[in-house]
Amino acid sequence: MSDLKSALSACAENVEIVLDRLLPKTDNPEARVVDAMRYASLDGGKRIRPFLVTQSAALFGVSESCAYRAACALEMIHCYSLVHDDLPAMDDDDLRRGRPTVHKAFDEATAILAGDGLLTKAFEVLADPLTHENAKIRADLCLALAKASGDHGMVGGQMLDLVAEQADLNLDIPEITRLQRMKTGALIAVSCDFGGILGNASKQARQSLNHYAHDVGLAFQIADDLLDVEGDAEEVGKATGKDEAAGKATFVSLLGVERAREQAHLLADQAASHLEMFGEKGEHLKELANFIVTRSK
Repeated sequence: MSDLKSALSACAENVEIVLDRLLPKTDNPEARVVDAMRYASLDGGKRIRPFLVTQSAALFGVSESCAYRAACALEMIHCYSLVHDDLPAMDDDDLRRGRPTVHKAFDEATAILAGDGLLTKAFEVLADPLTHENAKIRADLCLALAKASGDHGMVGGQMLDLVAEQADLNLDIPEITRLQRMKTGALIAVSCDFGGILGNASKQARQSLNHYAHDVGLAFQIADDLLDVEGDAEEVGKATGKDEAAGKATFVSLLGVERAREQAHLLADQAASHLEMFGEKGEHLKELANFIVTRSK
């Protein structure tokens, strides 16, 4: 596990360097929105999705420079989603990663624009030949990310979440699973698929990564639900207990704490089993599955 933590730390440092380069400071009149974009995406986060991209890409010998550009584009999408999720019209959160959310540090209008800026910047980065010399691969990356983050993925999942909350619906396990597969799991799945696309991987290899990502994505969400119930807000870096207070149906509320924890560990073990074809190259990804369900923040 110490090797995994070192690898995660190294990835986070590299992501910070690349994001800083992709989002340079400016003295132009639009500097405020650039500052907000940087505030939203730099200096924080576990960088789980970039780690999935870079580790998946490494399975196929993809250069680190290409992998990190793609990873940072995907992280921009993730960060934009957090900025918008935190807004008063959505989850209305004041704390993210242990510091004020973007609309608190700046203002609501700037937060909206910062999210928009990160969203569009992500596709600019993916479409740039510096990300990959092959135009088809760049197009495939853009298409995969658009599907994962749009109405059939993250955005659609967020809408389902809002509809369920506003209508006070009592979702069952299959319905929550579908919601979270879209809202959280789609970006995790495409993180692994990015590696396969960049590496021009075989259909079998991409399917194995997809199965792994599916199980990891659900395990990640269950772990998040557990943290909302058991976690300390200061350590987690955001408010806890909000789902229960809002009466939202979650894996924990339906299964109970112990059954939810058992399910998360079962999914982590199952995820690791999908990586057997990659041998030792897949060890960090296997370890990550276990790390996700045992983390404290």
